[in-house]
Amino acid sequence: MRMILLGPPGAGKGTQANFIKEKYGIPQISTGDMLRAAVKAGTPLGVEAKKVMDSGGLVSDDIIIGLVKDRLQQPDCKTGYMFDGFPRTIPQAEAMKAAGVPIDYVLEIDVPDEDIVERMGGRRVHLASGRTYHVKFNPPKAEGKDDVTGEPLIQRDDDQEATVRKRLDVYHSQTKPLVAYYSDWEATGAAAAPKVRKIAGQGKVEEITARAFEALSK
Repeated sequence: MRMILLGPPGAGKGTQANFIKEKYGIPQISTGDMLRAAVKAGTPLGVEAKKVMDSGGLVSDDIIIGLVKDRLQQPDCKTGYMFDGFPRTIPQAEAMKAAGVPIDYVLEIDVPDEDIVERMGGRRVHLASGRTYHVKFNPPKAEGKDDVTGEPLIQRDDDQEATVRKRLDVYHSQTKPLVAYYSDWEATGAAAAPKVRKIAGQGKVEEITARAFEALSK
């Protein structure tokens, strides 16, 4: 099972990624983790990436693809792998294709924007303990107060509606077009083209997991 997991921020990708990893016995590959590991290990690509990062620049797609190819040589990728948060853009997808990185499935978890805004915008946190609440789905006993300490809850900057909408805009402009890119490739009937599957990301966690497993079985 070699796959790419797509979906907007707040769609529950992390939760589903864990179930998929477990079922298929494959590692979850995050470019952030790969970058950190390469920099720490001092590999040639890591040294190159560190120079760029230290100067405040963005690591090039060439370096990222190089890291991906290195990562896929590791023994834990023998039976497959799952990309989460990569590729993010069409040029990255094209670079992966040119590098011959095999992909069997592209799975999109689809959740309407307004649901995402409600999900993320309703989160409240007790910073000291890390306890999280939701004004609608998991409210505290007393409004705005932690159940255990009675201390005030806060809304993280990342969960503010304006921030959530900005992140959704970036997703729709940069990452969502990947679905069309891979669908067009699948439509050509090319042997290397992945199967593109879309599931609804609303409902109970186990319902979404069941949809994901079904989509990945056909």
